[in-house]
Amino acid sequence: MENKICIWIKLLSLVALCFATRIIKNWLKIFIKKRSQYPLPPGPIGWPIIGSIPEMMKNKPTFRWIHKLMQELNTEIACIRLGNTYVIPVTSPELSREFLKKQDAIFASRPNCMSGKLASNGYMTAVLSPMGEQWKKMRRILVSEVLSPRMHKWLHEKRCEEADHLVRYVHKQCQNPLTEGLVNVREVAQHYCGNVIRKLVFGKRFFGKGMEDGGPGMEEREHVDGVLKSLLHLYGFGIGDYVPWLEVFDFDGRKGILKDAIENVRKYQDLEITRRVEMWEQGIRKREEDILDVLINLKDTKNYPLLSIQEIKAQITEIMLAAIDNPSNAIEWALAEMINQPDILAKSYEELDRVVGKSRLVDESDLSKLNYVKACVKEVFRLHPVAPFNLPHVSTKDTIVGGYFIPKGSHVMLSRHGLGQNPRVWEDSLKYKPERHIVDEASEVLLVNPELHMLSFSTGRRGCPAVMLGSTMTTILLARLIQGFNWTTPEKSSIDLIESEHSMSLNKPLIAHASPRLDEDVYAQLLRN
Repeated sequence: MENKICIWIKLLSLVALCFATRIIKNWLKIFIKKRSQYPLPPGPIGWPIIGSIPEMMKNKPTFRWIHKLMQELNTEIACIRLGNTYVIPVTSPELSREFLKKQDAIFASRPNCMSGKLASNGYMTAVLSPMGEQWKKMRRILVSEVLSPRMHKWLHEKRCEEADHLVRYVHKQCQNPLTEGLVNVREVAQHYCGNVIRKLVFGKRFFGKGMEDGGPGMEEREHVDGVLKSLLHLYGFGIGDYVPWLEVFDFDGRKGILKDAIENVRKYQDLEITRRVEMWEQGIRKREEDILDVLINLKDTKNYPLLSIQEIKAQITEIMLAAIDNPSNAIEWALAEMINQPDILAKSYEELDRVVGKSRLVDESDLSKLNYVKACVKEVFRLHPVAPFNLPHVSTKDTIVGGYFIPKGSHVMLSRHGLGQNPRVWEDSLKYKPERHIVDEASEVLLVNPELHMLSFSTGRRGCPAVMLGSTMTTILLARLIQGFNWTTPEKSSIDLIESEHSMSLNKPLIAHASPRLDEDVYAQLLRN
C-alpha cells in the first residue's frame, strides 16, 4: 500500500510540474529565437523547464525512440530538450567530423550529471570527467603510463596467458559430455575480456578461486555483471541526469541501480588496491608487475605519490567499464553472423590456416597479416555496435554546426547505429559484408575509421586512448575462437539475429556447437600448462 502511495505521489508531482511549466512555454520559444539567427536542429518543441522528459519516460528504450523520431523527421541531426539540456543526436558522418574534428576543442567536455558523477567517484577519472585540470592529469597518465605502446609491449605475456586460457576453457567445454560440445559464446567472450583486464591491472585472472574447469567463479560473475549493468545505466537517459533537482526522488530507479552495480564492481577491486598499497608501503612488494603497481608508484615533481588511493580506485573502475563490453559484444555478433554465412566462416578458416597453420595457436604477431579476420571484426563494429551512442560531448560555448545553432551546454551524441547503418554511406547497409573493408591486398585493415563513417573507437581530444589494446583484444579473441574450433548451430538451423529490446546485444545469448580443428598436440600442450 505504501509503495502505491509513493508511486502516485511521484506521478502527481510530475503532472503538476508539467502544468506549472506551461506558463512560460511561449517565453522560452521567443528566447531561443532571439538568441541566434540560426535555427536549432529539428526536433520536438517539448515542455518548458522539463522539455521532452515525459515523452522520454513514455517511450522506452529512449535510444530507439530517438532514432525513430529522426527517421520520422527525415534528418541526420536532431535536437531534443531534456530538462535544460539540449541533446543533439547525429547520424551524419559529415556533421560528426565537424563536431569531433573541425570544432573538437568546443566539444571536448563531458556532462556534469548524476550517472557520470557516480561512475567516476566525483569526476576523478580520465574519460568521464568534464574538462578541467583533473581530466588533463588523468588523461595524461592514461595515455603515457597505462596505454602507451611501451606498456602494451610490457603486458604482452599477460594477454597471451589469457588467450591460451580461452582456448583451454572452450576445449574443455567441447569435451564435456554434459554440455555435448555446446558453448555459451556470450559468457566465454565476456569472461575472457574480464580475465584479460583483471590480469593486466591486478596480475590475476580471478578474485577468488574460479571454477574447476577454468570458468569464472561467483566473484568474477558478480564483477562482470556489475560492469555491464553500470554501462547500461551510465548516460542512460535517466531523469536525474537532466533535471538535477529531481535526482533525490529517483523516479526511474536508475540512480539506485547504478549505485548498486558500481558497488558490485568495486567491492573486490578496492580490497585488492588497498592491500597492494599497503604492500608497497611496508616494503613487501618491490617490483612493478602490472598496471596497479605502475599507478601506485607514479610520483610528482616533489617525489610524492601522484595519485591518491581514491583516484587509483576510481580510475581502475573506469578501466574496467571500458574494457569488457565492446570486444565481447562484437565477437558474439560476429560469430553469429559468420555461422549464418558459412562462406565467410570458411574464408576466415582459410586465411588462418594459410597464415598460421594448424600446428600452433595464432598470436598477436600474426594479426597484421590477418586482413580478412580484421575485416570481420570491423564489419561487426559497423553493423552491431555495443552502444547506440558514443559518450556525450558537451559544448563549452555557443556555436554553429551545419547551419544549425548548437547552444552552450548541449550534449552531442554521435549515433554508432546511425553512422554504421547510414544507407547514404553504406551499400547494403544492413548486410554483414566484411569484404567492404578490404581495399586491396597491400593495405592493412585497421579497425578505426577516420572519416567517421562508423564509430568503432571515438576520435579527437576525447578519443579512445585504448585503440591499440581494444583492437588487439577483439581481434585475438575472434581469431583464437575461429582457428581453434569448428562452429555450427546446435540444430543445424540459422541463428535468429535479433537485437535485444533494451540494448544493442543479441536478443538471446549465442549457444553454438564447437569442435576442435587443430592438431591434438596444440590442445595437449595447453592442458599441461
